[in-house]
Amino acid sequence: MRNVLTLRVQIRFLVALMVFLSICCGGVMMGYTHKVEKLVESLVEESASAYQAAEALEAALVNQKGFMSYYIMDRNPEWLQRLGEYRQLFRMKLQRIKEGVETEEENLALQEIEAEYDAYVAAKDGALGLYVQGQVEAGRKAHLAVRQHFFRILSLCEAYRKGHEAALFTARKSVHVRARRLRWAMGFALVSVVLLGWGLLVLLGRQVLIPLRRLAREGTGERGVLGPNEVMAVTHRIENLVRSEGEAQSELARSRESLVLAEKMALVGKLAAGMAHSIRNPLTSVKMRLFSLNRSLKLDREQEEDFQVISREIGQVDTIVQNFLEFSRPPRLSMQKESPSTVVDRVLQLLSHRLRSYEVDVRVHRKVLLPEIICDPEQLKEVFVNLVENACNAMNGGGCLTILEECKPCDQGGGAIHIHFEDEGCGIAEDALDQVFQPFFTTRDEGTGLGLPICERIVENHGGWMRVTSTLGQGTRFTVSLPLRVQAIREKGENS
Repeated sequence: MRNVLTLRVQIRFLVALMVFLSICCGGVMMGYTHKVEKLVESLVEESASAYQAAEALEAALVNQKGFMSYYIMDRNPEWLQRLGEYRQLFRMKLQRIKEGVETEEENLALQEIEAEYDAYVAAKDGALGLYVQGQVEAGRKAHLAVRQHFFRILSLCEAYRKGHEAALFTARKSVHVRARRLRWAMGFALVSVVLLGWGLLVLLGRQVLIPLRRLAREGTGERGVLGPNEVMAVTHRIENLVRSEGEAQSELARSRESLVLAEKMALVGKLAAGMAHSIRNPLTSVKMRLFSLNRSLKLDREQEEDFQVISREIGQVDTIVQNFLEFSRPPRLSMQKESPSTVVDRVLQLLSHRLRSYEVDVRVHRKVLLPEIICDPEQLKEVFVNLVENACNAMNGGGCLTILEECKPCDQGGGAIHIHFEDEGCGIAEDALDQVFQPFFTTRDEGTGLGLPICERIVENHGGWMRVTSTLGQGTRFTVSLPLRVQAIREKGENS
């Protein structure tokens, strides 16, 4: 199985290698610098002192040659005294040089100079002795031999001095060679660090930055809009994902609770439908028998009142059973073209007697008839009847029911119509508004709590929706919104 290095390991390896190379190159540079410094210092000190000593030997030797010539010219013994001083100076410098000699080669060269100098001094003393005795011609010939010894010593001193010059040159060359090596080492280190840095940037770019930028762009939802910091964008996106995940968990929990409740309600609905269907048949028989008894029996006033109460309560039970049946089974829509305004007028005409009995004044705000839509007029009539009856029950002492019709089409051919039913009744408490469309919720003692849920389901089956707003003690407003059909709008325009 092939081992795959993780991104963290690769980055750590490259960074460690860069640090290792930098430390090694720095150590090599420091070591070379220290060695070069020591080498130059030692070579310069030794070669310079030896070079200066060699020059001093040459100067002392040259001065001795001049003093002998001066004595021959004017026979002044002071020159011989000066000659003796420089001879002593020459030997002192020669001895000092010999004390600092480290190599055998230099020692042999100094011994040769010393031997030749002894011969030179002996020859020169012999020549001076001939001049002192008055043997000028013999002294001149001996002086020629002295000259040969002089030039021999001078050449040996020059050779010794040039040897140290060569040592200085060699040291200089060695320093240049070491400096060149140091430059090559530093150049190699720089190139290596640059290449490793480039490799690290490529690795970070391909494995980190490019995926981060891609993830950040996907998070923004726009390919061209991206902030300068991809890490911050990804961080915000991850925070949003975590927040969304928490919200999704909460929503999922609520959905599960709603699903459990819906399952329970479905079970209750099936049970209620079965019970309502089982109760309805004997209840119908009871109603028929009561109707027959009412025609055949002769009852006094009290019995007549009791009979009317029994009939009314049985009618209430029949209404409850009918609502259970309507709520438990989906309505069968018979779709056709109809204007909701026509349905509203039909409902007001149907409930005119009840509106007068409740002393309710109805005001319809309508500029023109609403356009025809595809709907089930009978189902819409049931919705509007329920809303009008609820308004009458809310305004028990009388009041005004305002019906406002609006049509809001869109340029794309859609839109919706809105019918508002606004009463001046007691209103609904704010904490109860969310429960208005829930089954079996009612604020009346004789209510079943199924009227508004049935109305909402009818409207939703038409593709619309219902809304309610209310202020406690001032009134309630129900809004029925139905979508406009594109075909109905187009046909209405052609017919006009």
